[in-house]
Amino acid sequence: MEETTSVRRKPTIRDVAAAAGVSRGTVSRVINGGHWVSPDARIAVEDAIRRTGYTANHAARSLATGRANSLAFLLTEPQHLLFADPTFALLLRGAAEALAQRSMTLVLLVAGTPAERASVTHFVSAGHVDGVLLISSHESDPLLEELLGAGVPTVSCGIPLGHDVQLPTVSVDEEGSARTMTRYLREQGHRRIAMIAGPADTPGGRYRLVGFQSEMGDAFDPALVEVGDYSQESGAVAMGRLLERGGDMDAVFAASDLMAAGAIAAARRAGLRVPEDIAIAGFDDSGLAATHEPPLTTMRQPWEQLSEQMVSLVLEVIAGRSPAAVTLPTTLVVRASA
Repeated sequence: MEETTSVRRKPTIRDVAAAAGVSRGTVSRVINGGHWVSPDARIAVEDAIRRTGYTANHAARSLATGRANSLAFLLTEPQHLLFADPTFALLLRGAAEALAQRSMTLVLLVAGTPAERASVTHFVSAGHVDGVLLISSHESDPLLEELLGAGVPTVSCGIPLGHDVQLPTVSVDEEGSARTMTRYLREQGHRRIAMIAGPADTPGGRYRLVGFQSEMGDAFDPALVEVGDYSQESGAVAMGRLLERGGDMDAVFAASDLMAAGAIAAARRAGLRVPEDIAIAGFDDSGLAATHEPPLTTMRQPWEQLSEQMVSLVLEVIAGRSPAAVTLPTTLVVRASA
């Protein structure tokens, strides 16, 4: 007796539409990013895809639509910072989750050197991604103009400095957040408050210092300001300089949790107790703050919202719309360090 083999037909969009009780056009819109689809229809289609075992042919869809169905997470910093700075990992995770919900792919790109920047510009200009999530920008870096000049839809995390370009941005209220932290420290009775600011060519570095200075008013002392690069080592170095200078500080506001941790280490080496002798606060609430000893008082950034808003905005640009800039609030988190 001859054995027969049954070959199961591969499910199609028509099968998914029938299983979901919607049109093929609705299925197609869900698969291609979910624009103009009601939540109920999206849930029905996603459930039908799971039940039928449908798998989209991404290569064929890319040829048909002219889309890569992917976005780039572009970090314009040295590669080691991707792993050393927890803020980048939080943004990366949030972006990956936001794209997974839309059945899209996230491509990680790092452009910390001129050679890497040239390679990245060529890659994205060739259409390998549909848009770019620009995670950091520096005032003198020409990459932003290169991306926009090549017609690549781009959304910036933070307001880029020194770039006369129009593009959507997603940021926190840097100046207002710094004012909130400074006001809190003053309300605790601190008067000689120093700041370890971030690099002046970054929005966080510039606007957090502006907020600190504004809130300090006549009590602002430029001799109590040092600049770091957001790293823990730079925070320790900056704190060492402040301590060498004297100045009788009773509190320090660092523009990142990593710099605050470095400042605490330097203060301890100098024989100071935190917070008994000097209060030290940070910015980010990136995970380090809660586990540090002592736990850090800090300004919490809404990491998931930042990533989700960036993805949403760049998809609007890809769809031909001009979304407005988004500014998100931060939250003061009081812990033991200040």
